[in-house]
Amino acid sequence: MNNTPENTYRSVNCEFHDVLEALATRRQRCVLVYLAEDGSTQTCEALITDVYAKAGADYLRLDNASELRLDRLLQVDGERPEQFELRFPNR
Repeated sequence: MNNTPENTYRSVNCEFHDVLEALATRRQRCVLVYLAEDGSTQTCEALITDVYAKAGADYLRLDNASELRLDRLLQVDGERPEQFELRFPNR
């Protein structure tokens, strides 16, 4: 992936990151809605097996071996990243 404005990584709110780590720790299946690389909106049900950093971005690894960049997540189990920005604006 090249480093153009539409794919430059934008870090997610720490509280949203904590929600993702909690889902991984509890090994709880969840519904993820995300923006795919082709720009389409995709939905899947999966188990988050890892939350990690790589090459300046944060990612999820799912039980189907796919990786999702955190800033491409639109919703995880009904929680939207922007909800955390409104609740915790200084973090």
